Amino acid sequence: MAYALHPSGRSYLRVVRASALYDVLVTAGFATPWTYTLLHGLLSSVGDVLGLGALPALDPMQTLYANLMGSVVVVWALLRIVRPLPVHGLFDGVARALFATWQVYALAHGATGLLWAFLVVEVSFGVVQLLPWWRSRGSINEPAQQRV
Repeated sequence: MAYALHPSGRSYLRVVRASALYDVLVTAGFATPWTYTLLHGLLSSVGDVLGLGALPALDPMQTLYANLMGSVVVVWALLRIVRPLPVHGLFDGVARALFATWQVYALAHGATGLLWAFLVVEVSFGVVQLLPWWRSRGSINEPAQQRV
């Protein structure tokens, strides 16, 4: 069975852009102290209602780290929306592998079960963006080598 996505194809760039749109939607609320306070309350309520656990009480350091993560992810996502490049998918896939690793670590140490939903999306977009690079690792450089 042939794999449809190739890092240099238009379909792959659509995946890169889709992952960026997801990131903006999910992380924009983390980017400022005011929006994070609202999002924190919402996520805690949802976690309680679903029996997955609430978030820890807000404190200035948690808010700072949430704001830093939200700001960086939103800017990185905007780059991928405005100017998606194949290499952006590669780096985003690596970043998602790191995020997923730390989410698993947090879950293993008692974090709210709400993280499972985020973990599924991180792993999914990570696999979809990294697998084409892995499958085409020999063929990507072939045209450049043939020109020499």
